[in-house]
Amino acid sequence: MDFDFTDDQEQLRDAVRKWVDKGYSFERRRATVKAGGFSRPAFAEMAELGLCGLYIPEHHEGMGMGPVEGMVAMEELGRGMVLEPLAQSLIAGGVLSGYASEALKSAWLPKVASGAALVVLAYQERAARYQLAICNTKGAETATGWALSGTKSVVPAGDQADALMVPATVNGRLALFLVEGTASGVATRGYGTQDGSRAAELMLKDAPATLITLDGLTALAHAVDIGIAATCAEAMGVMDKTMAITVEYMNTRKQFGMLISSFQALRHRVADMKMQLELARSMSYYAALKLNAPAPERRAALARAKYQLGNSMRFIGQQAVQLHGGIGVTDEYIVSHYFKKLTQMEMTFGDTLHHLGEVSMRMQDTAGVFV
Repeated sequence: MDFDFTDDQEQLRDAVRKWVDKGYSFERRRATVKAGGFSRPAFAEMAELGLCGLYIPEHHEGMGMGPVEGMVAMEELGRGMVLEPLAQSLIAGGVLSGYASEALKSAWLPKVASGAALVVLAYQERAARYQLAICNTKGAETATGWALSGTKSVVPAGDQADALMVPATVNGRLALFLVEGTASGVATRGYGTQDGSRAAELMLKDAPATLITLDGLTALAHAVDIGIAATCAEAMGVMDKTMAITVEYMNTRKQFGMLISSFQALRHRVADMKMQLELARSMSYYAALKLNAPAPERRAALARAKYQLGNSMRFIGQQAVQLHGGIGVTDEYIVSHYFKKLTQMEMTFGDTLHHLGEVSMRMQDTAGVFV
């Protein structure tokens, strides 16, 4: 199988990497964290690169690209720990393109592609424990459309979003709706997260909504899988950079008059980190390549990928901090921020134990080895 990237994909990688290196310095990121964890100008700059429209068809003013291009972009954003949630725009582009009516597509996809509108997925609830079918938010049909009531938690940049995709139960069945952030009955409470980004609690009380699809569970599962693939790719960028920082530190830090990179025990640790990194890379590729597969195959593949990425993120983050010693946990040193980013991403779209259960539940007699 050919895993080489095309010229267009390499050009996309170069463009995003240059923007991260020159336009998204650690100082800019630190300032964004202090300002609340989200920068509309930075989000607009990503949109100018075409990143928000990667999964949106060209006739809706998008780039008309696919999961591999999304993976390439997210990897490079991960290297710079970019706070603005591009993954949410990828989810919005994929879900609205695949499930919304033509009128809804025409109204929102061009705005998502241009960065004029940030649309995020608001699906987590306190009692759900990552189970997509558990939803206490209710939807009711009214004389003028639909109204939603309920609460969603840990919504990425939820108080900054122009619209939110919200699953709700309608007559015992899950449906997916679009709710505008400024609509009546919509309230948010924003807060900073562990990695410095922004999230919010979303409270809905008879909030007007537009139906995306009544087959909400299918659409929500697809949305989460897009998010998992994006998270896996972003984590690869974070881990790559974490490894590079750690190796650079070991090649400059001296102990007992010798560079610590010369100590065999520490070199073995780095070798183990590299092994975990490459295991994660192969599964990130696997996730991207399976993102357009039939739903049962896709769901199983994405659970496997997130499980391996979760293990790798935890191992590489912890080893990097230990190899740095005390400086590795100080806010002034950059590796601590990469560690916090990896720790948060390990729990995003389902933690490692959750996905181990998902993998186990989907195992057949062959355990997926010969199919």
